[in-house]
Parts: sequence; structure tokens; C-alpha cells
Amino acid sequence: MADNLSAIREQVYQHRGSRVFYRAANGRRKAEARQGVIIEAYPSLFTLFVESQNSTVSFSYADLLTKEVELRLLPPEKNSH
Repeated sequence: MADNLSAIREQVYQHRGSRVFYRAANGRRKAEARQGVIIEAYPSLFTLFVESQNSTVSFSYADLLTKEVELRLLPPEKNSH
């Protein structure tokens, strides 16, 4: 990821609709790792749809900057026709 908030915001905005893997710190020694889709990028946060939980989560761009949240793009799924 980039090293300033506006660059991070722009990268997230450009990848709306993309599948991602994310790992989020949830306190001491606890982390949540899931896959989702970037739904929307707002001025101060972005939202992901988490497939396994059938729910939406949101994170701030500062979470990415401070590495509280790690976001990685996944390759697009191929149709099996």
C-alpha cells in the first residue's frame, strides 16, 4: 500500500468491486482474516462485503496506513463453463 492517506484512498477507490483478502487486528494477539469485496470508498472510510459472514464491515484509511488492517487484492474468479 501507499504511504499517505490520499494515495491509499485513491487505490481503494480504484479497486471498488474487487475481491480482497484482509487481516484486521482485534486486540492483543487476535486477528481476523477473511475474504471480501470492496463495496464503496467514502472520504474517510471504505466498506467490504464479507462473503463468509454475509455482512458488511468498514475500515478507515488510517487503519491501512498504520497497518492495523492488511489488504491484498485477489485474482479475479474465472467462470467454470
